[in-house]
Amino acid sequence: MAILDRMDRKILEILQKDSTLPVAEIGKQIGLSTTPCWRRIQKLEEQGVIERRVALLDPKKVNVGVTVFVSITTSHHTKEWLERFHAALNDFPEVVEFYRMSGKVDYLLRVVVPDIERYDAFYKRLISKIELSDVSSAFAMEQIKFTTALPLDYAAEEPRV
Repeated sequence: MAILDRMDRKILEILQKDSTLPVAEIGKQIGLSTTPCWRRIQKLEEQGVIERRVALLDPKKVNVGVTVFVSITTSHHTKEWLERFHAALNDFPEVVEFYRMSGKVDYLLRVVVPDIERYDAFYKRLISKIELSDVSSAFAMEQIKFTTALPLDYAAEEPRV
């Protein structure tokens, strides 16, 4: 894990808000000239701190305004089944997040679709691809907070061993 200094964290805060800003503008905001600022950004990319730069889309404007949280439990815990399950979910562009969980739920998915009917079609395709013990769906009624920006205060700390 990279330990980031104050300048690195400032750069990352700016890039998490708008990665299209010119390097000269980022440097100006943090008090660095263009070249040292660019070197820091390149170093953050080389270290894998910056994984990629993307555009965030408005789900409603691209007709996927319904968010469904899908809890999955299974009685299958073999390596082969896990590999088939992971591969099966790669075929579903509606699945935008996919987590293996601790506790009663084995997996949690965040699925985006245009409407309940399309979710039903997704669900039927999912259960036809792989055997699952239980699938429970919860539809988001309102998005209260959404951010892709990660908190950076912890990035200044030594990793715990």
